Amino acid sequence: MHYWSPSLDVYHEFEKLVNRMHPPRVTVDHITDKKSTLIKVDSANKRGSLLEVVQVLTDLNLLIKRAYISSDGGWFMDVFHVTDQYGNKLSEDNVADRIQQSLGPRGCSFRSLRGSVGVQYASENTTIELTGRDRPGLLSEVFAVLTDLKCNVVAAEIWTHNSRMASVVYITDDETGLPIADPDRLTKIKQLLLYVLQGDLDRRAAQTAVSVGSTHTQRRLHQLMYADRDYDTDEYDIVSDGSSGHKPLVTVENCVEKGYTVVDLRCADRPKLLFDTVCTLTDMQYVVFHATIIAEGPEALQEFYIRHTDGCPISSEAERQRVIHCLEAAVKRRVSKGLRLELCGEDRVGLLSDVTRIFRENGLSVTRAEVTTRGSTAVNAFYVTDSSGNEVKSETIEAVRNAIGETVLKVNEDEMSSCSKSSRQQQTGGFSLGNLFRNRSERFLYNLGLIRSYSEVA
Repeated sequence: MHYWSPSLDVYHEFEKLVNRMHPPRVTVDHITDKKSTLIKVDSANKRGSLLEVVQVLTDLNLLIKRAYISSDGGWFMDVFHVTDQYGNKLSEDNVADRIQQSLGPRGCSFRSLRGSVGVQYASENTTIELTGRDRPGLLSEVFAVLTDLKCNVVAAEIWTHNSRMASVVYITDDETGLPIADPDRLTKIKQLLLYVLQGDLDRRAAQTAVSVGSTHTQRRLHQLMYADRDYDTDEYDIVSDGSSGHKPLVTVENCVEKGYTVVDLRCADRPKLLFDTVCTLTDMQYVVFHATIIAEGPEALQEFYIRHTDGCPISSEAERQRVIHCLEAAVKRRVSKGLRLELCGEDRVGLLSDVTRIFRENGLSVTRAEVTTRGSTAVNAFYVTDSSGNEVKSETIEAVRNAIGETVLKVNEDEMSSCSKSSRQQQTGGFSLGNLFRNRSERFLYNLGLIRSYSEVA
């Protein structure tokens, strides 16, 4: 006799039916609030609804100034006060349609792609995910390996936090321009990148994954960082982080009479802050039943009423401390430490390998990077410090500009004015500290048999 049991697919089909019967209703109000546009979302409640809505608003580059969230029971009701990225009311008339299409039955399911929402399709690329301990020159070594393996990097985003690194890199075959699907080749790429991530010091915590499919880059970065336990701190991490003094204030207390845990977060406001905190609560398997968000000044206040997915509030001091540390990490891991360098120029295979090699030769460490390709143009942003995590000297930037080309490398002048001032020298060679990093990294890559000489690449 065969016994029927509901499968995950059946559950998803039932959820789709509920969505069709009670599709999300999105209304946009430009009148009620003089300073912001109100976006109201009502829908049948399901796990992940809040993250889906916040992700859509974030992808539309909207700033959330206030929010009132309620999802207790079978219905989900949200009110968001939003502006555009310049602080103005919204002018687009189709914003409601865009949100409704993203959340409706035709939108991407929250659970269909390993918990990703607001999916950015990567069907034309191969996706590489990397996590490991950060160190000076690591990004240069990664891009050098990919160049040697005939891979063209078309987009990438790299985060570092608490001495850990996570990145999502999109590549194609440099000859055909198509995704790389050959299993043997993908295995080789994965293994060689793993060797680079492990280096000589960290043989335990490096991870690589290669796939052809879809992902939402920043959602995955949060998941990768959380899985890599970047919220854990030890003596080395505290010294290397350098972000103390800007620590968010998080309090976690149980509301016994209502059966909730109340989480209060206070920190400096910035774009995508709500997305970052909701991602983390979701990854930790908590459900937000009610929330109030206020971010109308330099400081943001977020209050969440949560329970674990099993329906219970936080039950131990260890769990309470873990929530605090994870939310602190969620706030800090996106914060860009260092001087922002913008690179814009004709794209070519090996460009990132050459640029990051020049950074390394001049003793620069990349703390965050955003790599994109628009047609035939590479538009990249790097946040850099010196090898000790300190601000970059102006003469170092001048040397990098000379090596890369002043016409394609732009430096924020306001940030540059905070760097130490000295006479600008026309230098084309690397400094001795950068050469030390170069020699150590080259020896490591020579041992893998990946390169002949960086001087031949330049």
